[in-house]
Amino acid sequence: MPPKKTKKKLIKVSLPADHPSLKDLLPIVLLKPEYDNGIPVMKALKKRRTIREISDRKLPLQTLSDLLWAAYGVNRKEGPFGIPGRTAASASNSQEIDIYVSLKEGIYLYDAIHHELFPVAAGDLRSLAIGPGQASSGKSAPVRIIYVVDLNKLYYTRGYQEPGLRDPEIQKSYYYVDTGLIAGNVYLYAVSRGLATWFHNCNKSALMEKLKLRPSQRILFGQTVGYSL
Repeated sequence: MPPKKTKKKLIKVSLPADHPSLKDLLPIVLLKPEYDNGIPVMKALKKRRTIREISDRKLPLQTLSDLLWAAYGVNRKEGPFGIPGRTAASASNSQEIDIYVSLKEGIYLYDAIHHELFPVAAGDLRSLAIGPGQASSGKSAPVRIIYVVDLNKLYYTRGYQEPGLRDPEIQKSYYYVDTGLIAGNVYLYAVSRGLATWFHNCNKSALMEKLKLRPSQRILFGQTVGYSL
């Protein structure tokens, strides 16, 4: 006599109500930049400095919007080679640096063309956007920027087809410089609006897993921004 079949009991596992899920995160439509606020550039340069003691006070949406536009936003519809121009230069206008923004709710990708943030990972991952040995420093700061290079944008640039854009060592010199130009913009914006910022390493291996990056992408550095204590 064949064994009697038994129905498998399905066990529904429910997550805690506060458990973050990517589907719960919506894109953040940023506000139009306010160009007339802040201090003159020469005063900003005089005051530029790294400040690591940062509070957990949240940045207003306008401030976050202005910060990202200042970092690497579109400042003209047509720049070199017919590509929209950005606030920071890049090799052959390849625009190979992508900006990810780690907030309390999750990590977002900055879309400069549409001036929006698109969610890519849920949950508070700000501790990964800094080197493991410094994870406790400024861990409650409201914003951590993650700089990621996409090598495909150098290989297949729409700009001048310089041979060096396909050489790994020359590529490295370009994307490090280009990241520094963006980080410099963040420093000047921070000073102009009374914010604190510091440029640092990040937990590359952990972030690679969380962000599910493509093989052509490399995580480079992080930068923390917020109000000083």
